[in-house]
Amino acid sequence: MRRFGCFVLIAAVLLAGAAVYAFRGWIGPGPAPRELTVLVKDGSSLTSAARELEKAGAIRSADSFLGFAKLLGDDTPIRPGEYRVEQGMSGRAILKMLQSGKVLQRFVIVPEGTPSILVHERLMRETLLSGSVAVPPEGSILPDAYSFERGESRAAIVKRMRDAMDKTLAALWKQRKPGIAVSTPAEAVNLAAIVEKETAIESERRTVAAVYSNRLKRGMMLQADPTVIYPVTKGKPLGRRILRSELQARNGYNTYAMVGLPAGPIANPGRASIAAVLDPAQTSALYFVADGKGGHVFADTLEQHNANVQKWYALRRQRGEM
Repeated sequence: MRRFGCFVLIAAVLLAGAAVYAFRGWIGPGPAPRELTVLVKDGSSLTSAARELEKAGAIRSADSFLGFAKLLGDDTPIRPGEYRVEQGMSGRAILKMLQSGKVLQRFVIVPEGTPSILVHERLMRETLLSGSVAVPPEGSILPDAYSFERGESRAAIVKRMRDAMDKTLAALWKQRKPGIAVSTPAEAVNLAAIVEKETAIESERRTVAAVYSNRLKRGMMLQADPTVIYPVTKGKPLGRRILRSELQARNGYNTYAMVGLPAGPIANPGRASIAAVLDPAQTSALYFVADGKGGHVFADTLEQHNANVQKWYALRRQRGEM
């Protein structure tokens, strides 16, 4: 009997030790050796999710995880999606994460001035999205960073992008200043796309918008190089100098061969460029040329502009670019 009692005591100690070890696995560092991603599919139960966690190496034992979840967790259901399990994340923290629905966020980034054809290519390259989608209308996308979940449709992302542009444009249009050169939101996007392509410097954006606004009001040609390139490449980089034949082409976009705005936007302008068109700087400038430092120098008269152009040419020759 005394020997049997010793066996019982040893067994109790071992069981207690195992319980303590398992409990430490629940509240203490888990086995994930590095950051892991685990996909919980639609309709998954906690049991099936636990199996996926064990398979990924995020937990040591699905059965132990389930036991502690039922014993110490609550009845909040888990939510489907892709989750990021941090290195050493505890079982308790993993359960709370699955219940919270804080899924892993991925992003499609659309920089300001991106043409729709490149937005389309970016979406189609993202292998974690599903379905196909047509090239969005030029100027219909608001440049921004858009989060998505694994398996989400490309069409859903495009809808969010277009809804964001519609909402932003409507809000900015309400704040437009009187006497601007454009008469509709569509014209604002059209002109803003040119402004976006002509400068990336925030401090001069409203001045560039003012130059083009002044030219529109005077019935002058806009003479914007990006509008010449657009029909040739649909917004992609040209990769060479503009040809004389392209400067003379009549195609609805070439603002060296026509007065007024082009037939449509040449890119997707950002919020700041749209706002600049709707509130341009107070200036009589009609011309600008590169200053050699990444920005532009502005002029009110053609004589001043020609002098600025000669300075720019001299600088380029000094650099060996001409």
